[in-house]
Amino acid sequence: MPFTSCHPLKRDSQQSSWLLLAPLLTPPVPVITAMPCSLCPEGAHRFQWIRNLVPEFGISSSHVKVLSSPAEFYELLKVQIKTAKQRVVMASLYLGTGLLEQELVNCLEETLEKSLQANESPNLRVSILLDYTRGSRGRKNSRTMLIPLLQRFPEQVRVSLFHTPNLRGLLKLLIPERFNETIGLQHIKVYLFDDNVILSGANLSDLYFTNRQDRYVLLQDSPEIADFFTELVDAIGDVSLQLQQDDTVQMMEGMVHPYQGDKVRYCEIANQRVMEVIDSARTRQELLHAKTFHSSQQGSSMLPQHDSEASEGLKPEPDTWIYPLIQMKPFGIQIDEMVTETLLTEAERDAKIYLTTGYFNLTQAYMDLILGTRAEYRILLASPEVNGFFGAKGVAGAIPSAYVYIEHQFYNEVCCLHQQERVQLQEYSRAGWTFHAKGLWLYLAGSSLPCLTLIGSPNFGYRSVHRDLEAQVAIVTENKALQQQLHQEQEQLYLCSGVVSSSTFEQPSRHVKLWVKLVTPLIKNFF
Repeated sequence: MPFTSCHPLKRDSQQSSWLLLAPLLTPPVPVITAMPCSLCPEGAHRFQWIRNLVPEFGISSSHVKVLSSPAEFYELLKVQIKTAKQRVVMASLYLGTGLLEQELVNCLEETLEKSLQANESPNLRVSILLDYTRGSRGRKNSRTMLIPLLQRFPEQVRVSLFHTPNLRGLLKLLIPERFNETIGLQHIKVYLFDDNVILSGANLSDLYFTNRQDRYVLLQDSPEIADFFTELVDAIGDVSLQLQQDDTVQMMEGMVHPYQGDKVRYCEIANQRVMEVIDSARTRQELLHAKTFHSSQQGSSMLPQHDSEASEGLKPEPDTWIYPLIQMKPFGIQIDEMVTETLLTEAERDAKIYLTTGYFNLTQAYMDLILGTRAEYRILLASPEVNGFFGAKGVAGAIPSAYVYIEHQFYNEVCCLHQQERVQLQEYSRAGWTFHAKGLWLYLAGSSLPCLTLIGSPNFGYRSVHRDLEAQVAIVTENKALQQQLHQEQEQLYLCSGVVSSSTFEQPSRHVKLWVKLVTPLIKNFF
């Protein structure tokens, strides 16, 4: 959601003409359709087809905790940092520069210091992945916040700044700060501490710790999942610029530069690094699954005594499955897009899909599937007043109007197709808050609880699919208690909303100026 929480348009309105250059200077991206696949009912659950694409991690539902508030998210981050012993890995769009963010950095410093004092060769490693353009904005920025850690703990701390390969040459020369963030970003949000993983859409900024509503799921004691995301962040870090103690950046030795080197070669290397992580984890999990399945087929009486005793320590049969879905179109990786399109395509009649995004700008493919398939949809989006750009100066102040215009166009399509009962729009509204939650909950036909949710960084828009680096997970569960947690999370978000009708767009706050209507089709692929 790049063109969102980072506010790249808070700038003088005279510079809005730069946005019009971008479509001319960036080549069009072809539309990719989803792989043919059906939600087969065989096996432990009907979504096992996803493991044909990505690793499948089977866990106990007792290891999954759904958080509900920014404050809970922030306190959990601090607690997890303070108790980490082996690794802290954090991937975000950026780190803010306020007091709350400084407190996080202080927690990291204290934990690193304890590790240093406890061992001559300290075990704790801290790896932070941010976006280069967003993290370098202004004099005081993410880089200046983290340099003291690099200076004091050079052997333990790594700060990687991803720079999109699409921002190069004339584009990089002409497009000013903030506007350059529209071309492509590192948008993954993963926070892991030893074997605990937090998946979210929230960035490391004070708004996301106080009054910006998002989603957050904690996966506790999940070493295989933590290993996967550690390796993923490492892989992206390897093809990113490395922050140095003097605030300069440099690439790892032998690595192709993202905007000065050969673009095709750079993207090939990045693709190889990321796909190696996905494929090796998938192979490991398949072997583990086969071994577990084979062991479960053996009667305990057939096992030697010591094996039988060892088997008592085995983990219980999983009732929940985690699938990491990666989307990095600049590198030719489109797994999240394929899985999302398949889920939308195959959802049966009378199934319900609750889909939420802080920035309603669905791809044409997603819109076509929603309008042309059988399931019921409840789509939650931000009202103009809780949009992150509401009240911004200059051209940024018109962004909420652009979203209203896109929303109105989609609503008109729903009405033209007489689908108002099946496809319903709802607007989140909460005084003093902004809205940034994104994801999906799937309720099978006849069920009052969801068995699947998607949670992570994508917004289901053009940027998420085509421009940025994104990651989310599909959580599939058979456990009623976890299904209830996910259901309550969905209900809590939707309770703060009102249903959109034709009268919604007659309100004065929904008036869209002519120039916004004219410009929106030209720039909608950049936010």
